[in-house]
Order: sequence, then C-alpha cells, then structure tokens
Amino acid sequence: MYDGFKLKVGGSFRQGYQMLNHENVDTSRAKKLALYPLGNGFNLASANLNFDIQLGDGIRIFLENYMAARHHNEFWVKGGYIQMDKLPMFGNPEWFTKYCRVKIGHMEVNYGDSHFRRSDGGNGIFNPFADNNIMDEFATEIGGEFYIYPADGFMAMLGLTNGLIRNNVRDYNLSPVIGTAKADSIKAKNPSIILKAAYDKKFEDLRFRLSASMYHNSSSPSLTLFGGDRTGSAYFGVLEAAASTNGTAEAFSGRFNPGMTNTLTTIIINPFVKFKGLEFFGTYEQASGKTVNEKPDAYDGANRKTTQIAGEVIYRFLKDEQLFVGAKYNTVTSRLNGYTSDVDITRLSFAAGWFPTKNLLLKGEFVDQKYEGFKGTDIRSGGKFNGLVIEAVVGF
Repeated sequence: MYDGFKLKVGGSFRQGYQMLNHENVDTSRAKKLALYPLGNGFNLASANLNFDIQLGDGIRIFLENYMAARHHNEFWVKGGYIQMDKLPMFGNPEWFTKYCRVKIGHMEVNYGDSHFRRSDGGNGIFNPFADNNIMDEFATEIGGEFYIYPADGFMAMLGLTNGLIRNNVRDYNLSPVIGTAKADSIKAKNPSIILKAAYDKKFEDLRFRLSASMYHNSSSPSLTLFGGDRTGSAYFGVLEAAASTNGTAEAFSGRFNPGMTNTLTTIIINPFVKFKGLEFFGTYEQASGKTVNEKPDAYDGANRKTTQIAGEVIYRFLKDEQLFVGAKYNTVTSRLNGYTSDVDITRLSFAAGWFPTKNLLLKGEFVDQKYEGFKGTDIRSGGKFNGLVIEAVVGF
C-alpha cells in the first residue's frame, strides 16, 4: 500500500588483504615479461552509496554510486533508473500490476544470473568468494527492459539498449571509423537486444531456479559486456608488469576479456539449487564475436568463440546460516584475436565466511589460477597465481 514519498539510503564497504604469489613461463626472455614483485598487503578499500526512492504508487527510482573503487578512485555514478510496477497515471490497470514490470534508464543490464552474486565495488556481501567469474558478465547501458510474469514462478524479459557504456550521438553511416582493415570499419551503431527467461520456485526446504539469457549486437563502436566493470578485481597486481598504488592502471588482474567489442552474440544458462543449507550455482556460457578490425569469417568461416563454465557449491550452517564453506571451479576456453588455437584459463577456489550479523561478513578465499596457450610475447604465457585473500564486508 502506497503511503507517500519515501527515501532509503544504502551503502556497502569492502576491505581486502591478500597474500598472493604469481609466476610465468620465463621472465628472462624479455623485459616486458617481468612480473611485478608481488608481496602481502592490504588492497584499496571500496565503497558504494545507493538511493532507493519511492516516488509514487508502484514507481521507484534507483541511483547507484561508487564512492571509491579500484578502477575509479573518485566518486563515480554507476547508473540510475526508474522501475514501474504499477501505472497510476492510467488508473492502475490490473493486468499491468499483476503481470508486468518496466525498467528504464542507464542501468546494469539483466544478462544472466551471475551478476546478482558478483562483487561490485564495495558490495561483496552476496559473493561467497573474493572475485567474480574469470570472464565477468557486467555492463551498464542506456535503455529499457520489459518484464512479464505469466504464471507463478515464470518470468520473461525483453531488453533494448544503446549497446554502449555511455552516450554516443555519432552517425557512423555518414562517417565510419576506419580500422586497419578498411572493409571492416564501423559503419553502423546498432542497439543491443537482450532476452531472458527464468523459472524460480520454492518447495518447502528446496529452492530451484533456472535462467537463460541472450545478448546480441551486430555492430557497435564499443561493446563492454565482458569489460564494463568500473570497480576492478579482488586480485591486485597478479600477472602484471607493474602495479600502481591505487590499482587503477591494471584494474582487472586475474580476469579475462575476449575482446568482442564490435559484434557479439552470447548466451548464458544459470541453474541454482538450494536444499536447506546446501546450494549449487552454475554457469554455462557461449560467446561469439569480433573487434572492428577482424573479418567476420576469419575463424573457420565464423567469428571467434569463447566458452565459460563455472560451478560453485556452498554449504551454509548454524543459526540463520551464519557460517559457510564453499568451492568453485571456473574455466574459460577462447580464441583470441590473431591466434590460431585456443587459450585456456582455469581457476579453483575454496572459501569460508562468517556473518556476525546479516550486514557484516568476514570471508577468506584460497585461489589457484592457471593460464595455457598464450603466446610467448604475452605476460600471461605459462602464467599462474595462487594464495589467500581475506575480505571484510559491510552491506546495508
């Protein structure tokens, strides 16, 4: 029942301490392959500030901000959007209130379910582990999403965005951007289409959810679905030649971006099962795309392809599931631009955590990550890192 304007202020804070080691195949061959001398120490703290505004009956506005992060140390607006669950301006038609939802703004796109569990700046309270998937699915784009809930437990969504992390008013048909291969210059700026369907049901002690999503853009100046994070990873300085004091210059250590910035079609399937304190969350993802300077049929008559698989098992126990232990296996197989064979990255993580209260979390993770198939001129060639990351998280 709507009873007037309301403003809720929320925030989150994350502080990490890492004890990580890294190495690659042969640091003596070239100066640029030499790794940063990594030691133990505190990482840069991150903080978020959020506003949830009840503007009208069934109408809310969200404004999300990064107060400090690894990628952007200064105050930075993540995005803002309006969400409509009712239409009071049209007399609140029952069909919309019962079955529909609309979101419009510059916002985090709802591709897959991994982005609900990922760490996002100071907000690490939903992630049992220190960092996100190796290939991190996250982007903020300008557009809208229309949701329909046709039956109990079912959801379908259609989204349309500008396919960019920011605004862009250039007409590329009149003035294309010419790359190294003129035939493959950017000649169009097309919107991104996002589709999602999910079934989510709870049966006493058992909860089951299955979702499938697709993201497609046939031509964009700069797609960022696998590189749109503006906060950075939890592993500072790993497999980097240098590490700046605040981490901004190399913000995504330990992650992988396939570089599909011009054309991208990707699907992701996420199953989630929880029985009492035991839960499983999985990811299967297939992406196909290219940069502007690649021909669309350069790889066996098709675009480059990337596959990501991840599975995590968590067991939560004691009163209100205050303690948890978990394990996660994550692998990425991808064809990089200019490569004739695939590269492989694998990560194995073990984590444990304690919620002293529902708003406080202390967690630790042991991580072991390996790189195979990278060229000898790449600092990741034969690379690996492992060790411990401890994080203290506040979220409200």
